[in-house]
Amino acid sequence: MQWDLLSMFHRMSPLAKGVVFILFIMFGTSVLVMIDRFLRYRLARSHTRAFVQQSQAALRDGDLDQVISIAETNKKSHVAQLVATGLTEFQSADGSAPDKEVMEVAHRSLQRAAGIIHAELKRGLNGLATIGSTAPFVGLFGTVLGIMNAFRGTLDPTKGLGGVAGGISEALVTTALGLSVAVAAVWCYNYFTSTTEAFDVEMDNSSLELMNYLTVRVRQRHSRGR
Repeated sequence: MQWDLLSMFHRMSPLAKGVVFILFIMFGTSVLVMIDRFLRYRLARSHTRAFVQQSQAALRDGDLDQVISIAETNKKSHVAQLVATGLTEFQSADGSAPDKEVMEVAHRSLQRAAGIIHAELKRGLNGLATIGSTAPFVGLFGTVLGIMNAFRGTLDPTKGLGGVAGGISEALVTTALGLSVAVAAVWCYNYFTSTTEAFDVEMDNSSLELMNYLTVRVRQRHSRGR
């Protein structure tokens, strides 16, 4: 009896093959999510660095239109999206409105933008968590099927050890596949979750810095108007 993976797969029962097929679908889905999130977070970091470097001079000069334009060219940056939203709301506010109301509108827009960006950054991670938590049980179902087939093999004395070994191989393969899929999915879920939490901290800090900057702008506008 051959013990390579392909031979063991051919000896599996149709139900056990179905379990393996489901596990491969789960693995393929998790790989697609991993690649998508890795590329998305990589772009977020690179665009954020570019936005911070390019917008410093415009912020010092008070050229908010230029800052918004720079943010649009670095639209994959979570910080750039947040800053552009806050500045757009600040500039579009009614000039006759009280300063406190203008600042509240800008603050609410930043909160809404942060929630939307956070949801976009976490897209697909719930799927990874689901795969990580269910893959072991799918593998366990295959394990049960393999053990049942092994017991059936013992009832037929003409099959000998081969009848038992086929069921045991089913159990081992499906268990190993289930655990492998789950470990990869859970590890990547934890890594990507910690990355999104770091992005959230960056957005919180950027929101505070932007609100402080806009407060100074309002005070300077009042001092010039006196």
